[in-house]
This record gives sequence, C-alpha cells and structure tokens, in this order.
Amino acid sequence: MFVIGALLFGVLLGAYSAKKRGGSLADILQYGAVYGIGFAIVGLIATIIIHRMAL
Repeated sequence: MFVIGALLFGVLLGAYSAKKRGGSLADILQYGAVYGIGFAIVGLIATIIIHRMAL
C-alpha cells in the first residue's frame, strides 16, 4: 500500500515541480516518471522494513 501511495505522490510532486519551472509536456512527464519511480522505491523499502519489524 505504501508503494502505490508513494508512487502517486511522487508523480504528482514531479509533475508539479516541472510545471512550476516552466517545463514542456515532455519535461512534466519525465519529472513525473522519475519522481514516481524514486518515491516507489522508497515506499518499497519502507514496506519491507515495516513488514520485517512486525514479524
């Protein structure tokens, strides 16, 4: 669940960041993808840590 939430948050944050900097559509999509992937990895690591601590 953390992974999906982090992914969506990263996409929105990346798109907002690119739009705020005056980027084109390609820039907005690229920032969204990169931020989404980065945040999804962080969410995956958080999920694994939380799962390991619960056992």
